[in-house]
Amino acid sequence: MSTTVEVLADAFLECGTPFIVGHPGGETVELMDAARARDMRYILMKQEVAGAMLAATWGEITGSPGVCTSTRGPGAANMVNGVAHAWLDRAPLIALTDQYPRHTYETGLRQVLDLQRMYAPITKWQTTLDARSVRIQIRRALRTAMAPGPGPVHIDVPADQTRLEAADIAGRAPLLGDRVSTDPDPDGLSAPLDMLRRAARPIILAGLGVLWDRASEQLVVLAERLGAPVLTTAKVKGAMPEDHALRAGCIIGGVIERDLVSQSDLIVAVGLDGVELQPKPWPYSIPVLSLAGVPSLDALVPFESEVVGDLRLLLGRLADLAPAGAGWGESAAARFRDDVANALDIPTAGLSPHRAVEVAREVLPRDAVATCDAGASRLLVVQKWLSFGPREFLASNGLGSMGYAVPSALAARLAWPDRPAVAFAGDGGLLMAVAELQTSVREDLPIIVVVFDDQEIGLIRVKQEIKGISRFGVGLGGLNWTALAEGFGADGVVVDTEHQLGDALQTAVTSGRTTLIAARIDGSAYVDQFNALREL
Repeated sequence: MSTTVEVLADAFLECGTPFIVGHPGGETVELMDAARARDMRYILMKQEVAGAMLAATWGEITGSPGVCTSTRGPGAANMVNGVAHAWLDRAPLIALTDQYPRHTYETGLRQVLDLQRMYAPITKWQTTLDARSVRIQIRRALRTAMAPGPGPVHIDVPADQTRLEAADIAGRAPLLGDRVSTDPDPDGLSAPLDMLRRAARPIILAGLGVLWDRASEQLVVLAERLGAPVLTTAKVKGAMPEDHALRAGCIIGGVIERDLVSQSDLIVAVGLDGVELQPKPWPYSIPVLSLAGVPSLDALVPFESEVVGDLRLLLGRLADLAPAGAGWGESAAARFRDDVANALDIPTAGLSPHRAVEVAREVLPRDAVATCDAGASRLLVVQKWLSFGPREFLASNGLGSMGYAVPSALAARLAWPDRPAVAFAGDGGLLMAVAELQTSVREDLPIIVVVFDDQEIGLIRVKQEIKGISRFGVGLGGLNWTALAEGFGADGVVVDTEHQLGDALQTAVTSGRTTLIAARIDGSAYVDQFNALREL
């Protein structure tokens, strides 16, 4: 018979996650030992929040829930931000926290926090592990985490349960089981097909549901059938390859995209999740046809008709049955791309962040994976980095957390060990996760980090300037980036020009070593760029 932690380790392996990540507590060691016995990795992080972000990003990329751990009390409290990322960015995650045995929890005070109440607002389900029910609990946890929309599940692990024999009450039921989706009946698609027939200029707005149902290929086929330009959310960059003639760009909630959308006569929302949109009212009066894997309950996208089903099958069937479009999409998408480029391509005296991203895209291989931190540079990375496949661009969008780029790049290297991963981060965001450079080196997960060194918290400085407030409290600087990188066992270089940046990136790809490239940038164009693309 197996112990509770052995049941957990076996389940994680069976669902496709061969590692556990985090910063352990005293009760985690039994689970770590069970993982070691199964040739699983335990990746020691320097911050629990970074561990949760790495695990959540693995879940996003693979669809198999990542697994993160923390000790009770301070570790569990510190992990909250990473779990919140999984909640708002819809990533399957199993978050394990150490806990006192029940009798100690009820009578003690030191390090006692009600972790179930703490995690309840940011998880899909919470439970306290019990040897008598662990086999049922882990089945429910995995199925809940993976079900659309995916998200985190929290399991509290009391110290007196880890080595107990797990009761065999689950029978021979498979851990996950097969889910079979049925092909849509053409007779049931009359309403959406009628909307598509009446539309001369449809536009597609694509969101996370496309990735949950692995429907990227079908999204492209439907867009080509309709001749419709495609805007994706930032999380869905690459689902429509960004060198496709119908790819317009990314939804950022700004005035510039309203010009494009307002030219259409039908908005086709495909898998659009309200958490991906800016928190402002829906700006369009154009009819909306929603195609969704799960019903849209938040009322943020005011659809006239919604079709719910497996998007891979649904999009494929609609592409077969819909009439061919009038062909407005390619020219409309091209004009929008030109408008965005003209708004962003503002000359600067020094190395501009937008040119830094363009240089990186020119130098790095086509299959390189990019991750992006929150901050002033994020808007530019989203627009200037081109991705050509799903999940090849990774960002914290729903939560919008700083400190995300480095741990997510480590997750990309775990998922795709043969592909380079570049993390774009502001200096403020990098400093929140800089210790994970040591994790990159120690765990042999080499990544390239491009830090935009503008010596300030740039986004807040931009907001101060727009509001007519003096620059105050946002200054950074004085960092020896080369010495910092070398202290962690990585390579480090500081660059001031496009040529130097290109050389440094090429060297990093060739060396295969963790490399920190500090790009001293001129952020003087931020205000004009932000004003051109999005109201602040």
